[in-house]
Parts: sequence; C-alpha cells; structure tokens
Amino acid sequence: MILEMVRANGAVSLRELARVVQTSEVTVRRDVRALEAEGLLDRRHGGAVLPGGFTRESGFPQKSHLATAEKTAIADLAANLVEEGEAIVVGAGTTTQELARRLARVPGLTVVTNSLLVAQALAHANRVEVVMTGGTLRGSNYALVGSGAEQSLHGLRVSRAFLSGSGLTAERGLSTSNMLSASVDRALVQAAAEVVVLADHTKLGTDTMFQTVPTDLITRLVTDEPPAHDDRAATELQALADQGVQIAVAGGQGGSAGAAGPGGDSVPARQQRRDVPLPGPRRQVPGGGAQGGLRSAAMLGEQGGGAERARVADLRRR
Repeated sequence: MILEMVRANGAVSLRELARVVQTSEVTVRRDVRALEAEGLLDRRHGGAVLPGGFTRESGFPQKSHLATAEKTAIADLAANLVEEGEAIVVGAGTTTQELARRLARVPGLTVVTNSLLVAQALAHANRVEVVMTGGTLRGSNYALVGSGAEQSLHGLRVSRAFLSGSGLTAERGLSTSNMLSASVDRALVQAAAEVVVLADHTKLGTDTMFQTVPTDLITRLVTDEPPAHDDRAATELQALADQGVQIAVAGGQGGSAGAAGPGGDSVPARQQRRDVPLPGPRRQVPGGGAQGGLRSAAMLGEQGGGAERARVADLRRR
C-alpha cells in the first residue's frame, strides 16, 4: 500500500501514510526504510518519494493531497500578517492557494500573482484587486512563467511576498525542482520589501535543484508543528532562527486562544500559534518603495509594511 501511494502521488508524508494504513508513524518509518533498502523508493524528510525524487516535481493533483491539514493551518496563520489596504505578491503553490482563499475577505487588498489558482480563489472577492503577470502557462502547477512573467514584475514594489516551494534548509534557503518556476519566484522576491515563506514541516531539511530565496532574504517562515520525534525538523527550525528568520508555528499543542484573523475573524483554537523569544538580532525590513510597472502599480508603490497582526519568533527545541 505504501508503494502504491508513493507511485500514485510521487511524494507522500509519513503522517499521511500512517493515517491511510492505520498504523503509527514509527511503523511506517520502519517500512519506508526497508523499502528504500530494496531501491523501491527514496526517503525524504518527513516522507517518501519515488526513486530519484530529488529532481522530480509532482504536479498539482498530487501536491494538493499532501499535508492538507498542515497547509490549512499555515494559511490561517499567514493570513493574519496581511493588513487592510495592503499590496502583496503571492506565488504559485497549493499552500499559497489556501492563503488566497482566506485573503478574499481583506478589504482594499491588492494581490499580484503569477498563479491561476490564486487568481481563481480571489476572482469573486469584490474588495480585492487581482493583478496577474504575463508569461507562458505551465500546466503542471497552473502558473505563468518565463520572460513575460519576469518582465511584468520589473519596477514593481509591494510590502510582502508570500512564497512556497519544494524544500527549505537553513544552508540554502527555499528551493524548487523547476528552473522556470524558480526564476519567476526570484522576480517576485525582488518586488517585495519582506519575504514570507509558507512551508509545512515535511519540506524542512529538503533541498531541491534550484534555489529561489536564499536564507538571508527570508524574513519570516510560517510552518506547522513538527512531530515530537522529528528531530531533524526541529534542528532545521533552530538553524533558520539562528540566521535571523522569524518563525511562526501553526497547530501547536496548548497555548492561548487563536489569533485574530483579517477583518476580525478568529482563527480556530486548534490552529494556534506558539511564540517564544527570539535569541538573535532581528533583521530590519525596509518600508514601501518606488512606483511599479503593472496595472495599478502606482498604488502598489505607496503601500507600507503595516503593523503586524501576529507576533513571530523562533522555535526552540523543547
């Protein structure tokens, strides 16, 4: 059953495997290790992939079924960072699509994106203006890529960029398996004063082919609570924090009531945030920038960073 799931999806988390086969993650991890020894799959942090998975990228149908609960919690928490009247860029991905669904209720928001899925999620939000890049459609993830997309972002300035990817490490930062996607993501980063990475714990410690955002350009990471036995994820989070990345963890156990969401809505208590003091120096993030080059770019350049809705800090290992 494990092999069938990996072959069908390209990559599956240990948590999802344990749920489907109705056993513990410890048992699943042992079986995955045995299957790897036979050359039938490769272990990746928090899951299993097809052999040679370092260079393989799953399509949207496969990604949309991975770590769905974690992505929902991350999107709920990330939405708290967005202010009314703000201008942001949102990259392609299943986690950013979840974020877009929650941004539909933020009045006066302007969202620049290269993702058809993000645009679709906001299509009926009459209080949100959506600005799409140009470019060539990449069907596997419904994103616009290529020189057209990159050129349309030239001269743009917004307060924040929300991005996801295939892997995240303290050494190399955010990465993805596709060169064209990586190039557009880098252009999105150049347009923003602040970079927020959305990545569930299965991506922590995973490194893929093309770097999109080096660690020193990542302002914040919004992630989910790693399993108690996942030492590698906790170690990676601490390493990211040591390099100045501010970390917010969704779905932590215990704690106070959920944070207030956009427009006053509350985040469910199960999707709580765990904050602890940040040991290192905080990075200084510049404010708004020059006028941009897209439709309504004049107003985009006037947006500042805004007051933070959610405190973000690093995660220390217990």
